[in-house]
Amino acid sequence: MVTFNTILGIFAIIISLIAYIPYFRDIFKGKTKPHAYTWLVWSILTAIAFVAQILDGAGAGAWITAVISVVSITIFVLALNRGEKNITKSDKLSLAAAFIALLLWWLTSSPLTSIILITLVDFFAFYPTIRKSYHKPMEETLSTYLLDGIAFVFAVIALENFSIISALYPVALVFLNLGFVLFLMIRRKK
Repeated sequence: MVTFNTILGIFAIIISLIAYIPYFRDIFKGKTKPHAYTWLVWSILTAIAFVAQILDGAGAGAWITAVISVVSITIFVLALNRGEKNITKSDKLSLAAAFIALLLWWLTSSPLTSIILITLVDFFAFYPTIRKSYHKPMEETLSTYLLDGIAFVFAVIALENFSIISALYPVALVFLNLGFVLFLMIRRKK
């Protein structure tokens, strides 16, 4: 039996996959230059968050997290050859902070603490992309982040068990993606 949550979960995946079509196109055209550090950490985080959501009974609302994990791994691999080449000290510090937080996540036995740490790590991981985009705002595909933010709204609504553990990460991704869209729009006008 197909439930409303299942339909929303599938809809979120479809929106997100559509969102990444222009992103991949722009990577291959050389227009978008993803930052490998950001995408490496996002690959790991989304896989961990997916497992946490499934263990918490998130159901169809977690499916998009699994899909984004696969997409993130793919973009990370592409970023090694086609991504941002200017790696700064602050990028390295951001990556180190992300891995320290991942270590803390691994050491904790609390699912709530884990999901909070994963969400914080995501913020650290976004820094290299934000720094790069501050100087080169045209090197990111705005529509991808906009559609992904919208897709995660549907994913949150599709959660079958709405708890801090299942909802914190996707809610944070709504705000991160849509906030990044606003940031890109402002930077592009300057």
